[in-house]
Parts: sequence; C-alpha cells; structure tokens
Amino acid sequence: MIVIKVKKQSGYPVNVRKLKKLLSDFFKQKGIVSEAEVSVAIVSEAKIKELATKFLKENPPTVHNVLSFTYDESPGFVSPEGKIYLGEIVICYNKVVEEARKEGKLIDKKIEELALHGALHLLGIHHDE
Repeated sequence: MIVIKVKKQSGYPVNVRKLKKLLSDFFKQKGIVSEAEVSVAIVSEAKIKELATKFLKENPPTVHNVLSFTYDESPGFVSPEGKIYLGEIVICYNKVVEEARKEGKLIDKKIEELALHGALHLLGIHHDE
C-alpha cells in the first residue's frame, strides 16, 4: 500500500483526497506496489525560499513552484522494515496560483501537474531525460 501524506500550511484550499489518489495511482503505474510513503507539503513563498536557501544554496533564493527531496540519494530508499520512503514533494501555493492564472488553469489542476512533476523527480526522472 502506498501512503501519501499531505501537509498544508495556513489551510490552503487543496483537494487532498484527489491529490492522494492521483499520486497513489501514479506510483502504482510506475511499479511501486509494496509498502511506500511520500509526503506532499503545500507551503508559502517564505517556506519555499527558506528551502531553496538551505538545500539549493540559492542566494537570493528563487520562489520555486515545486521542489522534491528524496530521503536518500538513491530513489526508493528501503528501510529495514521493507517500507520504501520515496521522499517529499514541496509545492508553493502562491506560485501555483500565479502560474495557474497565467496559464488559464484551475489551481487544483496546476497542483496536480506539479505534484506529478515532483513525483517523477523522486523516481530519479529529471528534466534532461
């Protein structure tokens, strides 16, 4: 079973149930069928900048729409209990709203798009591949 945990700062309006199902289905299609866990955080611009400074060493930091962090350098770190910790997807809500308006998309659709993009990164699939 794949466990998707969604954390929201400041109660951002996100369809959590739909997002969990989307990611769960995605990982199953990619062959992740054993015990696995992914966290998704919906955060503010300040938090995404903090992460960009800390982990990407950006100065000044960029307001990224999505960042992904694996629990280990190799995708799919397996704990002694056999559970796969894929990592965390962090989405900046304010940036999502801005991009959704520019692109004429619904905010939930843009969040889903970015969550899938982040999920690909957790599996080791990046822009240049």
